[in-house]
Amino acid sequence: MGHGELRGVVALDGPSGTGKSSAARRLAAALGARYLDTGAMYRAIALAVLRAGVDPEDAERVAEVARAAALEQGDDPERSTTVLDGADVGAEIRGPEVTLAVSPVSAVPQVRELLVARQRAIIAAALAEAGGIVVEGRDIGTVVAPDAGLKVYLTADAQARAQRRARQDSASGRASTVDATLADVRRRDSYDSTRAVSPLRPAADAVELDTTSLDLKGVLAALVDLVERRGLRVVAVGG
Repeated sequence: MGHGELRGVVALDGPSGTGKSSAARRLAAALGARYLDTGAMYRAIALAVLRAGVDPEDAERVAEVARAAALEQGDDPERSTTVLDGADVGAEIRGPEVTLAVSPVSAVPQVRELLVARQRAIIAAALAEAGGIVVEGRDIGTVVAPDAGLKVYLTADAQARAQRRARQDSASGRASTVDATLADVRRRDSYDSTRAVSPLRPAADAVELDTTSLDLKGVLAALVDLVERRGLRVVAVGG
């Protein structure tokens, strides 16, 4: 992949169900940029913890598992892969067991320190090779890439987010109800926003985008507009 139209880092933060994953991938693909799903990395570590039979609340042992895990996160927006110990776990990390475990696992300071370092390395490589990268997560604008050229914090009504998540689960073959998903959304919001290390919150200079009444096309259009307003899009002339 050569240099695309995006120059620099676009940081997309926000809680589950705001549409940031789909929007981040589409934005990266549209601009010929790389894409990093940091949430997938935390989910992979949570899966490793569960496979090891470790209690997700046992911070010391969780940290040991994280240090030992062989994790590779791809940055191609057309095919984002998550490889754990040599196997692609992209589907498995979206299961309900991992979803329950990921918040306590991601709250462990040693886990965050380890993964933030890896995420920054991926970002640096992407900037050198492709010129730009879209990074999504919960602490990108505040911790991982505080110097990002554009920081966007996506929000949406909890009910709308639960409905989206339930539809995604159903489309992926995972049993789900809106009520159960709403309870999970609220649980994760509370856990992620109150953790001691890198809590979920918008960066002071982030643009807040409410996606409650927007479809994916609308979110993407709004993001492209923000990228262009910041002067981060470079379109080649001639050829």
